[in-house]
Amino acid sequence: MKSSKTEIILLVKWLNNGIINFGMTEIRPNSENFEKNIPSQGDAEDGLLKASGVTGSATMLSRALGLIRDIVIARVFGASDATDAFFLANKIPNFMRRLFAEGAFNQAFVPILSEYRAKRSHIEVQAMINAVSSSLASLLLLITIVVIIGAPLIAVPIAYGFTGQPEKFALFVEMLRITFPYLILISMTALCSAILNSYGKFAIPAITPALLNISFISCSFLLAPYMREPALALAWAVLIAGFAQLFFQLPFLKQINLLPKPSRNRSHEAVSRIKTLMLPALFGVSVTQINLMLDVFIASLLTTGSVSWLYYSDRLMELPLGTFGIAIAIVVLPSLSRKHAEASTAEFTETLDWAFRLVCLIAIPASLALVLIAEPLLVTLFQNENFPIGDVVGSAGSLRAYALGLIAFMAVKIFSPGFYARQNTSTPVRIGIIAMIVNMVMNIVFYLYGLAHVGLALATSLAAFVNAGLLLRALQKERVFYFRPGWTVYIFRIILANVAMALFLLHFVGEWQDWLAWTIGDQILRLAILVLGGIAIYGMVLLVFGLRWRHIYR
Repeated sequence: MKSSKTEIILLVKWLNNGIINFGMTEIRPNSENFEKNIPSQGDAEDGLLKASGVTGSATMLSRALGLIRDIVIARVFGASDATDAFFLANKIPNFMRRLFAEGAFNQAFVPILSEYRAKRSHIEVQAMINAVSSSLASLLLLITIVVIIGAPLIAVPIAYGFTGQPEKFALFVEMLRITFPYLILISMTALCSAILNSYGKFAIPAITPALLNISFISCSFLLAPYMREPALALAWAVLIAGFAQLFFQLPFLKQINLLPKPSRNRSHEAVSRIKTLMLPALFGVSVTQINLMLDVFIASLLTTGSVSWLYYSDRLMELPLGTFGIAIAIVVLPSLSRKHAEASTAEFTETLDWAFRLVCLIAIPASLALVLIAEPLLVTLFQNENFPIGDVVGSAGSLRAYALGLIAFMAVKIFSPGFYARQNTSTPVRIGIIAMIVNMVMNIVFYLYGLAHVGLALATSLAAFVNAGLLLRALQKERVFYFRPGWTVYIFRIILANVAMALFLLHFVGEWQDWLAWTIGDQILRLAILVLGGIAIYGMVLLVFGLRWRHIYR
């Protein structure tokens, strides 16, 4: 056990050093001329695929650490009452960050920041950032104080299924109080990331999540042995990471002379415009909140381990989504915002088409692979005495259900910016509300039909297809997106490549129960053959049937 811990810690240190060095090369200040540190409009627009590659590469390193984090958590803490309490407690601030961090706020802030950058002076951009950061921090501080004080009451509707187990419920309340301040920290981090992304500094925001993973891994080994309940170390890891992520980005903002200096100015026109753009999202959050409450309410009623199974399967599904889908979306939004500001409708449409092609190229094989090798993947990564066969089977069911919706999850990430870039938040929010209602209805139906945690995951995936489909139809209706020539041949090539990959995986995967008898070394070797071989087969078939770099390069 000591040897395995040492190996994991050494691997974490190696990856971390690589990530930090990679990120540091992204911003190299010029002390002689500050203006040279700010990329021009043309520089920022050159090579969207290159920018996506930088973001994706940095995010890939971060996701590698995330995978190690989940392996450590599964093997150290398993799936228990304590992990159920933590994953549920951590879900609350992570849900709200979708509104105040990467969600509605970011989608409203980036277009306005891009407009200020294009049309205003640097001093005006700094003043706008100061006013916005002050307004955001004040609101989130108030929300955080209310939640910490009222946690025992707020916890009842969220974790109603825990109320029959006083110790589990008390642990959930304690963890909620520890993790919730992460909301204000990660939201301010997201504001800093939006600024860096808008100024072409994609690597630093992309590697920032690595600090959360490092915090989880470190606290699992260094803090857990000293806690009365070891899983409390996970809650403290979240709070520690929040401070680390925020402070990590500040020096890079200072280098481009855009360090946020909160200055109260509610009358600032940018603050008013952001509030106006966020208003539909704030209206829609009530529906989202109800959906979240229903989701976690049902999960808390299910058998012990259900919340943890959903977490572990969601994390594996997030590996391709977070590495590629979000990376593409991060790069696309600032570019679309500039195209809209410059009234370049043709390039706006071309950018969306390019992004959706990449989504199909990546999401379809990733989804298929997760469905076909779910159990071997879970056995290799997580299975041990703390994560027995029952947990493997439970997690595999929800992993397949989540994987079915991967292309829809990714599509939403790139279709939504098509509206936000034009400062239209009402349409995606209205569509999101429809998808949330569909999700809620399916949650109830699948629960009544006994699908348990798999039904919750399946409802999420199906609702994502509703969301993506309605967004696509709205973009086409507004004539800002259409399928450019070549899609029929492109999809045909992807289908052939996926068929070949699936045949390869089915032939070599064997019976997953056999994997249980192998050593961890044999499991890793066989999984590596499946993954690398699948990628190679997929790529070669695409190449043989005529797909070239020029077909996806932008």
